[in-house]
Amino acid sequence: MSDTTTRALALLNLLQTHRHWPGTELAMRLGVTERTVRRDVDRLRDLGYRVESTPGVAGGYRLEAGSAVPPLLLTDDEAVTMAIGLRVAATQQLVGGPEVTLTALAKLEQVLPSALRSRVNALAASVHPARMGEGPTVSPVVLGELALASRDRERVRLRYTDRHSTESVRRVEPHALSSAGRNWYLLCWDVDREDWRTFRVDRIESVEHTRLLFEPRTISEEEVAERVLLASSWSPQNVEADVVMELALREMDQHFGVWAQGASAEDETHARWPIGGSDWREALYGMLWIPAGVEYTTDFPEPHRAELREVLERALRALDAPLPAARR
Repeated sequence: MSDTTTRALALLNLLQTHRHWPGTELAMRLGVTERTVRRDVDRLRDLGYRVESTPGVAGGYRLEAGSAVPPLLLTDDEAVTMAIGLRVAATQQLVGGPEVTLTALAKLEQVLPSALRSRVNALAASVHPARMGEGPTVSPVVLGELALASRDRERVRLRYTDRHSTESVRRVEPHALSSAGRNWYLLCWDVDREDWRTFRVDRIESVEHTRLLFEPRTISEEEVAERVLLASSWSPQNVEADVVMELALREMDQHFGVWAQGASAEDETHARWPIGGSDWREALYGMLWIPAGVEYTTDFPEPHRAELREVLERALRALDAPLPAARR
């Protein structure tokens, strides 16, 4: 960096710290003449900074707001403070678009030196703001890394724990981060499953960057919203069960579409699909959508399993019984 550039940045840093600087004091602090200060001010104006000057004995320079946001210079303490504030804000349910917080956080953390990033991690871990409603704790470190990967279109590896406490490593291409209800969700393309998947961010333990870039896939905002809405609907239910059907995961995805969310491959020819509801009737509704002719098993829990069996046996007896007399 040239001496001229270094001096201009030093001048900008001074102008950002006080509302008004006399020209003589700026020259003294920078170790140059007042004429050199005037030339450096002109350079800043050429870069888009609106620097006002006033003549006279009490005259000087001040940095005013312009029509656009120019680059800002931050001290180490200011950068750490802003990063912590953005991390805390990103974990809250913000009105007006939380994506703005994530993009700002991504831009700032990208340029933080490792020493400052360590300070941010340590301080952010000790900050416990009042949360807006009950909900799982989201790691601001994970959220920031996902924001960077989504912005830069970088493939990453996720260490993920599903609702059954099963750990897995997923290779994904992040496309969108979205909040729904009390949770954050990552919509991404699962490289190994060759399909869209939505992951709860609070269940992601770590993010490993691969430095492999990918071309964004076409997906509408409506489909993004639908997939996130579907994922957010998988909250704990009174009745929860899994269905293992004699259908390969790829064939199941083709049949169920976005409603295959949460399904996994049991083996090459069987797919496991979670179902649930407030009672056994709602859980049964999911099983009614299994394609005709496809055999399946289920771990429907007791006592709901016994209730369901009694209802089905009674329905079979009714179907096998002689038809009632014709209505008049």
